[in-house]
Amino acid sequence: MWKGLKAALLASVLPMAVGTAFADEPSLGKDAKDASAKIYFERCAGCHGVLRKGATGKNLEPENTRKLGQNRLEKIITNGTDGGMVNFDDILSKDEIKNIATYIQMTPDTPPEWGMKELTASWKVVVPPEKRPTKQMNKINLQNVFSVTLRDSGEVALIDGDTKKIVNIVKTGYAVHISRLSASGRYVYVIGRDGKLDMIDLWMEKPAVVATIKTGLDARSVDTSKFKGFEDKYAVAGSYWPPQYVIMDGQTLEPLKVVSTRGITVDGQYHPEPRVASIVSSVIKPEWVINIKETGQIKLVDYSDIKNLKETTIESAKFLHDGGWDSTKRYFLVAANASNKVAVVDTKEGKLAALVDTKAKPHPGRGANFVHPKFGPVWATSHLGADVITLIGTDPEKHPEYAWKVVAELKNHGSGSLFVKTHPNSNHLWADAPLMPEKESAESVTVFDIDNLDKGPQVINVAAMAGLPDSKSVKRVVQAEYNEAGDEVWYSIWAGKTEPSAIVVIDDKTLKPKAVIKDPKLITPTGKFNVHNTQHDIY
Repeated sequence: MWKGLKAALLASVLPMAVGTAFADEPSLGKDAKDASAKIYFERCAGCHGVLRKGATGKNLEPENTRKLGQNRLEKIITNGTDGGMVNFDDILSKDEIKNIATYIQMTPDTPPEWGMKELTASWKVVVPPEKRPTKQMNKINLQNVFSVTLRDSGEVALIDGDTKKIVNIVKTGYAVHISRLSASGRYVYVIGRDGKLDMIDLWMEKPAVVATIKTGLDARSVDTSKFKGFEDKYAVAGSYWPPQYVIMDGQTLEPLKVVSTRGITVDGQYHPEPRVASIVSSVIKPEWVINIKETGQIKLVDYSDIKNLKETTIESAKFLHDGGWDSTKRYFLVAANASNKVAVVDTKEGKLAALVDTKAKPHPGRGANFVHPKFGPVWATSHLGADVITLIGTDPEKHPEYAWKVVAELKNHGSGSLFVKTHPNSNHLWADAPLMPEKESAESVTVFDIDNLDKGPQVINVAAMAGLPDSKSVKRVVQAEYNEAGDEVWYSIWAGKTEPSAIVVIDDKTLKPKAVIKDPKLITPTGKFNVHNTQHDIY
């Protein structure tokens, strides 16, 4: 089954170890099973796990799915849920929905491991460091370049934020989850859901990949070393499968060390699939914060001596996902979304500062930092499972009565939100809701005036600004990203992979459309990462 997936993803994968099947379980023919395995990997595994044990999404092991039955499963997949699962009737055909409903009632197969042998075999230096430019060879304002994920084509588009023109479209891994910058701002590291990591040199006349490696079979996170003296020295990538992180040379991506994340959960149970959900790089220590989804453990990894690697393990809550720094870059806040909590880590002291209870399934992306008129500095998250934006106080020195508490809940226009965003030069707070089943909600965003939060939000249909052809498919509006100056907000219009998509650029002062970027090569744009804001963790 995974051999078929390998071909589809152009990956070099070992034969699958097949799980034990039950005599009376549903079955599919080989072609239908291989196709369903590919769909599950691309569309479902992120929330439900390769082994289907659940995390952000529910446990989909056969003992649970068979209780629901074929018809019920088909309806859920078709229509989605209010808990944040998207409807698939405009993404998959009826036969694909039928087959995937059968597939998740079958015994999961266990994919192969991916160790140093496989890592080294997949590693390629396209342009060695000594043959790269010694100065910037183009005239682009690199600080205002956007790295834009083209989900279904397995590419990223590098877009000049000043001219709104595509600089280059770079072939990468499938559905790049995140783009991260080297400390110097020269290199962009992009990692696909298929585990392929590509390193792009922005100094080249036409920015392109200079090194590549496949870090695993399923991945989401990458970052670099940013502490003084270690700038651009290391890169680190975390995998969903196998559950591990890989430390690499920051200039060539040569694999140097592999560390497994399998272990015991915070409630004392062994878990075979504790996935690396997110990684951030500290600027106050030679340290990465590595968040392990299923175990609820947060690893503070000291990279000052990788031969004698030191980990500080902090117990928080299941199931860890994304998060971001507070405004001081001392405290890291991460959503344990299926536990309805946000964990706060004091990276200076190397310990948990708080576990904050929130509404259902917080999903912040990196979150949003701003100064509240009453509560002082706060960090915001939106939610997959609730129609609110939660504000958490982050100043234990000057506002101790509000620190690490939910100080306010703002009304979002729907649940199913993936990202909330602001900028130090803006007085607006933006939130999307792309996973709402209702078309109008998924195509709209909520905007708050930070200085006048009591007056309530504006709800803007951003999809309508794009001027795309009418269709029954939902044009999901996803992930606000500011330009370098903080006076523009960029939103992706995520249409079907055979339909035209776009990026809408909104004037942050007037809330009016400023530009619409359309191109046939912009296939399902989703995440966007501005070089300056990503390099300096501005959100």
